[in-house]
Amino acid sequence: ASAHWMQVWAAPPEPFPVASGINPDSLTPSFQNQTIVQLVRLSAGGTRLRIRFSNEYGGKPLALGAARVALAGADGAPISGSDHALTFSGRPSAIIPAGAPLFSDPVDLPTKALMKLRVTLYLPEAVQQCSCHATGGQHPMVSPEGDYTTRVFAPKPKFGGTYRAFLSAVDVESARSGPVIVAFGDSITDGYRSTDDTDRRWPDRLAERLLAASPGRQAAVVNAGISGNRVLGDGRPPLIFFGQSALARFDRDVLSVPGATHLIVLEGVNDIGGGAASPPTVEDLIAGYRQLIARAHAHGLKVIGGTILPYEGAAYFHPAGEAVRQKVNAWIRTGGEFDHVIDFDAAMRDPAHPSRLDAALQSGDWLHPNDAGYRKMGDAIDLAFFR
Repeated sequence: ASAHWMQVWAAPPEPFPVASGINPDSLTPSFQNQTIVQLVRLSAGGTRLRIRFSNEYGGKPLALGAARVALAGADGAPISGSDHALTFSGRPSAIIPAGAPLFSDPVDLPTKALMKLRVTLYLPEAVQQCSCHATGGQHPMVSPEGDYTTRVFAPKPKFGGTYRAFLSAVDVESARSGPVIVAFGDSITDGYRSTDDTDRRWPDRLAERLLAASPGRQAAVVNAGISGNRVLGDGRPPLIFFGQSALARFDRDVLSVPGATHLIVLEGVNDIGGGAASPPTVEDLIAGYRQLIARAHAHGLKVIGGTILPYEGAAYFHPAGEAVRQKVNAWIRTGGEFDHVIDFDAAMRDPAHPSRLDAALQSGDWLHPNDAGYRKMGDAIDLAFFR
């Protein structure tokens, strides 16, 4: 009776247009009579779980022919005895209406923090518009034609991206209470340019630290980053898959997260950089942050602000944007409107050139960290914020 649901993994879906003036195959994966296997690492465990699938950006109903879930070994294969068929209102298949998500029925499958989960999905019909997460950091395995939910297959090589297809969240049921921390941001939260298939984003590191600090305590970290995302504006053609603005997607990706208790906001560099010589004003960005804070506080969440990382050397750097970044960061640090502050800027900048990232911590584009940089970001977070 005391058990409750908490989200322990997420990959928010984004619009993937079929046609936007460039090759559709470079924007959205398409499927026809195929099976998709995806691996996820859970930030916390429980006694039961459920999977959230998404057709939120599909133009027509999505047929799910069959789906399964299992614990995954180091090689990604299902661990013996852990494989379960998923059902939907007791049935082995389902139709997801256009624009909607769909939860599976709960599955009695005990899990622990940092376990890998294998989710297998069979799509019997042609799907041209994917409710996908563009930069998932994990390669999906896509079959030849057919239902391979209970069979081994050699993945098709043309599906080499790291998108998350139709899989948007995993919830677990647990009798233990603890923080559920939503990391809300852009590609730097999404973990872009970290090593694929290794879970080296800064939210992954935070989950590892929380487990090491209190092995018997339940604590979940939900990654709600979308690469290219902005506070004030949606993705623009042809890059619509940068997602709806932080303000627009906030209810779905933060306020509806089961068990959410804390929010970390790290977003704004794309607003600033995308504006080039005419970035948004400091006042407009601060107004956007204030809306996020107010909406989170209204639901009882603690809100932690992250300062915006240096970006000189990035393709869209401009001195006008840097001036805005400095003033916004000063407000985040001293404005007193966030419950706590993580000074990612101070942790990641080059002390001799503060408008640049430390060269040893950046991935080569002077915007995104490398694995060492993401680890340092995760290490810069005070765990006392979540006690």
